[in-house]
Amino acid sequence: MDYYLQFALIGLIFGIVGFLIGKTFSSSSGGNSDEKWKLDLDKCNQKNTKLQAEIDTLKLNTSAKASNFVRNANENNSNITFDATAVKAVYGKSYKQDDLKIVEGIGPKIEELFKTSGILTWKALGETSVDRLREILSKAGERYQIHDPNTWPRQSKMAYEGKWQELKDWQNTLEGGREV
Repeated sequence: MDYYLQFALIGLIFGIVGFLIGKTFSSSSGGNSDEKWKLDLDKCNQKNTKLQAEIDTLKLNTSAKASNFVRNANENNSNITFDATAVKAVYGKSYKQDDLKIVEGIGPKIEELFKTSGILTWKALGETSVDRLREILSKAGERYQIHDPNTWPRQSKMAYEGKWQELKDWQNTLEGGREV
């Protein structure tokens, strides 16, 4: 029975010492921790508000630039007319003007990448360097880096110029947009 009493007494002493140590560390950490957390939360909320304002400003600037790209693209394309019936006669299906997917090797996701990078038309793609296209693909991630854009500007220029049969014949020799 003495052993049980000794264990109880030791447990009580350690409990009191632990309580006192915990109380000492919590009071030495600078006062009320709830107030400290509230101040930190207020700072984070202020920073979040400032960052959201910056994001909104960037979105406005980006949409303004995109509308300028579209306006410039439409102005630049006014000298060459698009013949949808000629495209359908050669390809057997309809394409809209400046549909980048007509270029062998470009699918919907790559077309979207180029459009968000400001390449909205066949003419713009035809005037873009292969290095710039590779840079866009590289920034988009590993999945896009496997594509080879070497022929894309030439294909796009042919589409812009309305050389549909010549483009189709050349594309028949390509594999995924690559020269074999």
